[in-house]
Amino acid sequence: MRWVTISAMNNELPKRVRFVKLNAKALRALADGDLAGGSAEAGISLDEYFVSDRARWIFAYRADQLTKDPSAAPWTTRAAVSEPDGTVIGDAGFHGPPDEAGVVEIGYSVVSSYRRQGYARAMLTELLARATADPAVRTVRATIRSDNAPSLATIAGFDFTQVAERRDENDGINLVFELPANPSQTNPHTAPTTPLSR
Repeated sequence: MRWVTISAMNNELPKRVRFVKLNAKALRALADGDLAGGSAEAGISLDEYFVSDRARWIFAYRADQLTKDPSAAPWTTRAAVSEPDGTVIGDAGFHGPPDEAGVVEIGYSVVSSYRRQGYARAMLTELLARATADPAVRTVRATIRSDNAPSLATIAGFDFTQVAERRDENDGINLVFELPANPSQTNPHTAPTTPLSR
């Protein structure tokens, strides 16, 4: 199972990416550090990046999420694969299905050796296409650390608006951005819980 193939431009050639579903078994295997098992469940050869400390923590959380709520499966983490070469270049997805206010939050990460090549933009483009295709989604949210210049640069071309900043004792300052899924309407239910600093 996969989402639609899309393209993004960098300074050289278009990047094409497809998303490959990671089911609960694949996520659990990866969370346990079982790269071979996770790859077998996903049906593709995953990179060592998928059993890094960061990835294992995230995949454990997502595996638990799917165990509690299997209906979240269409929204959760997928492997991102470059086409036509089939190289796994990262992961992307949503934190979960739309909430009561119609908000979904995106998350994506690119393997370090494939960064600054247009892949993050390609993944973000497809995530937005997925979100806007669902009538239950009214707002797309992205939360990014204030010192994450590459991610801030990536979303800058997508008309996101910064709506809040949140302080976290581990991550420091996180900036919260939102984008209406349908630009002709705004969502009155997504007011930030923490106002922007002046």
